[in-house]
Amino acid sequence: MGSHARPNRIHRTGARIATVALFGAALPITAGGLAQAATPATHSAEVNDQQSGESIAPAGQSRSTPDTRSADVPKTKADHAFLLDARDGSQEREMWAGAKADESVSMASTTKIMTALVVLKHPEWLDRQITVKQEYRDYVSENGSSTADLQVGDKLTVKQLLHAMLLPSGADAAMALADNYGAGDTVDARIADFENQMNTEAQQLNLTGTHFDSFDGISHGDNRSTARDLAKLGQRAMLQPVFADVVKNKQYKAEAPAANGHTRYYTWENTNTLLSTYDGALGIKTGSGTEAGYAVVFAAERDNRTLVGAILATDKTRFEDAAKMLDWGFAH
Repeated sequence: MGSHARPNRIHRTGARIATVALFGAALPITAGGLAQAATPATHSAEVNDQQSGESIAPAGQSRSTPDTRSADVPKTKADHAFLLDARDGSQEREMWAGAKADESVSMASTTKIMTALVVLKHPEWLDRQITVKQEYRDYVSENGSSTADLQVGDKLTVKQLLHAMLLPSGADAAMALADNYGAGDTVDARIADFENQMNTEAQQLNLTGTHFDSFDGISHGDNRSTARDLAKLGQRAMLQPVFADVVKNKQYKAEAPAANGHTRYYTWENTNTLLSTYDGALGIKTGSGTEAGYAVVFAAERDNRTLVGAILATDKTRFEDAAKMLDWGFAH
């Protein structure tokens, strides 16, 4: 894979296990995205979002006249919140900012949005195969991370690993990508190089409240962002058709050559329940952890309008608050 290519590594984000079997069928990938033009220690562990007992609003339920702190803002529990109108995809307009929208806090697995963006700077490698290493599974075990349950010796494509990272929030998949897209003679050197690429990209996108010291969200002391920055990052990510196509899936099935010569079949469930509960939801990424609390970066489309938002450092009401923000935004 060129100067930035070699296989292997992982990330910590909670306890989530994907279904793996030796039978099944792969689902096709379709084109998507907001637009075709693209623009340039401490633990934070992803929990099992679909088993967290969160209260979610019914799909399509309208809150066009919300009970708000004032008549002009959505009523949310979250202060680390931000909502923008993506306009034509390449432009954005601020719609609403919570009281702490610009405070840098731990972002947990929403980190993986940037991991995906760095990978997608090399679309020519999407069909390249990466071999799963024991180090990836060890990383998950040692850190109690969320996992796509990748099996040692299996060969998955970069595109499959993006699904494994962004849907069940697989730290094993995130490490595999970072290890293969970083430069260096050791796993640690390649990971460090990849994280430098993440920070360079953040600077180029003018995400001034954002810093990465992790490829998956498990912080080493300085992995942070703001709700404003993450909403902008989410909007930029949705400009990438491959990213948008991945995060819209509620479930994804993949098959890969296994080490024993047979075929392995994987099934990955999306942790973002807004896809099932909010009419017009498009993705993007959840996150949660002991330090970070609950987070979600989200997007939805109605009446030819696309809104993108972010909520950080909140509780299990994140999906309810995201729905309130979206309803308010579409009503304005």
